[in-house]
Amino acid sequence: MAITEQICPRCGRPNETGGACPVCQAEQTPWFRCDSRVISIRCPVCGARKSGSTWTDSGEEREKLGPEVVQAAIHLHPDVKQPSIRMDIRELSVNRSYADVSVQGLLYGIPVAGTCRVEIAWQKEQCDRCNRISGNYHEGVVQVRAEGRKPRPRELETAIRIATELEEAMIAGGERLSFIVRIDETRDGLDITVGSQHIGQEITTAICQRLGGRYTTHPKLIGEKAGIRLYRVTYSLRLPRFSKGDVFMVHGRYGEVIQVESHSIRYLDLASGAVRSVRETDAGRLIGNTADAETTLVAYRDRDIIGVLEPGTGITRECAAGSRPDISPGQTIRVLRDKDTLILVG
Repeated sequence: MAITEQICPRCGRPNETGGACPVCQAEQTPWFRCDSRVISIRCPVCGARKSGSTWTDSGEEREKLGPEVVQAAIHLHPDVKQPSIRMDIRELSVNRSYADVSVQGLLYGIPVAGTCRVEIAWQKEQCDRCNRISGNYHEGVVQVRAEGRKPRPRELETAIRIATELEEAMIAGGERLSFIVRIDETRDGLDITVGSQHIGQEITTAICQRLGGRYTTHPKLIGEKAGIRLYRVTYSLRLPRFSKGDVFMVHGRYGEVIQVESHSIRYLDLASGAVRSVRETDAGRLIGNTADAETTLVAYRDRDIIGVLEPGTGITRECAAGSRPDISPGQTIRVLRDKDTLILVG
């Protein structure tokens, strides 16, 4: 050995750095540590997992969750390369499991290996969301009503679908407390009780965008927590008097609603086919909606009058052809009833 050649001060092996060689470094470095016991907390109702003070939705079963829990109990030195972890988990009771763990890797190029045992304590605790639901906690109510009438079944169905789809999307996005407590159909409409003001606002806005109408908010002070005032908000939503597809009387003629704007209605004059506008306050009585129209067969046509087989009875009735020059015998059309009058709507 040359006099200038450097050696490991611990074992005497040649070492270019002059410090401890890789073998001695590996022997001196605490590269691997296991927690002897870990706790996994899950909600018995929805299966959510708790980490610290935070709850996270999880649909994993205990068998799949075990390796993840044990993995979190293993701590490796940052210089360990190509780690390989194997574990054998045994169920000892409903609330306890043991995992025998073996770890291998490379530390400074030297193979290292170790074993340990980890106890898993399975604990149950009701999560924040289920706790609020079971306690009937809520931060708002979306009241769906209609101006001067009762909401139609299809409007209520649409409102419910909007609310439930928003709930699913928000929870999937991590907003665990944006849930619907319950949905109640009332004599005047619909009450959607919500767990957070955020989802209440989102549902109200989405229904207005889809079905039209206006809303107002009415906060009520319900208490105080940590110096912060707590409010419960009622979202009072009023659907418009008319909605798209409604047929109503306007200046003695039948019109079909195309769009409800701020204070006016754009409609199709069913006699002339012209698109017109009228102030909402000048609109007459509601006849029905084209979604509820009945299908019937055209028996004959005489200029602007067509004869149709009345739905249900088969009796031939006459109605105005309106702006439909293309109608001919043998075709099927859709009509609404206004007492004894049949109105062609499609």
